[in-house]
Amino acid sequence: MDGFLLINKPKGLTSHDVVYKVKKKLKIDKIGHTGTLDPFASGLLILCLGKATKLAYLFSNLDKAYEGTVVFGNHYDTYDTTGTILNSNQPSFNQIELERAVSSMVGTYDQIPPMYSAIKMGGKKLYELAREGIEIERESRTVTIDRFDIISPLKNNEFSFSIYVSKGTYIRSIAVDLAEKLNTYAALSELKRVSVGSYLLSHAKNIEDIDNSDIISLDNYFSGTQSIVLNEYMIKLVRNGVYLDQRQIDTDKPFLVKNENGESIAYYEVIAINQYKPIIIF
Repeated sequence: MDGFLLINKPKGLTSHDVVYKVKKKLKIDKIGHTGTLDPFASGLLILCLGKATKLAYLFSNLDKAYEGTVVFGNHYDTYDTTGTILNSNQPSFNQIELERAVSSMVGTYDQIPPMYSAIKMGGKKLYELAREGIEIERESRTVTIDRFDIISPLKNNEFSFSIYVSKGTYIRSIAVDLAEKLNTYAALSELKRVSVGSYLLSHAKNIEDIDNSDIISLDNYFSGTQSIVLNEYMIKLVRNGVYLDQRQIDTDKPFLVKNENGESIAYYEVIAINQYKPIIIF
């Protein structure tokens, strides 16, 4: 029961709700998700099971793609239409101006995360502070928009889009930042995550349809990872969590340790030149 699941999260559930439901359905105690997907959003949520929970960070670092809808005219505290309206105005731009503004956002820029986010400051998540009516200054973070495409043209002050972004990018903030370029307000009314790295929503399953056969095993996940074979004496040390060095391998990439029967024993990562730390012992 160690591995990964690709879940098609429905609207209305938190990422924690999904973890709870999958735990109950598959009777697995240890499950975590690889990155929060807002309750109002749907789409791909990758779960880590068992020992694979130690690898959640590998998915957090991947680029992601989304589809969604932006509605202009109102500014919400949540940056999506589930929140409270704080400001309003009447948008006065056309399709050509929208296209120019969308195009201008492609590239790297410094983005300020919304208050309604899971970022921690002072030991508290920002959304917890926001629910208490507290707004604090947030540090900007450098993010990259690789593609930003208009799927359906501007109509009734809204348009649909697809977007490909770097890790840590908030699509809700992109809606707000886009509106600022157009001298108006905006928020997301729809959001769907369609990919995380090479993992696609089309390969995900609904919670009610999953079973154990849908688990991507660690062997499958690591199938393209380099490996070394160690003797029985070293395998015993590896099982006890020993660090490895240039006497075993000289590499700058993660690797698997296998025994002489070809069985995977541990997954190691580089922590310094010629120093390798075990992340998972199978």
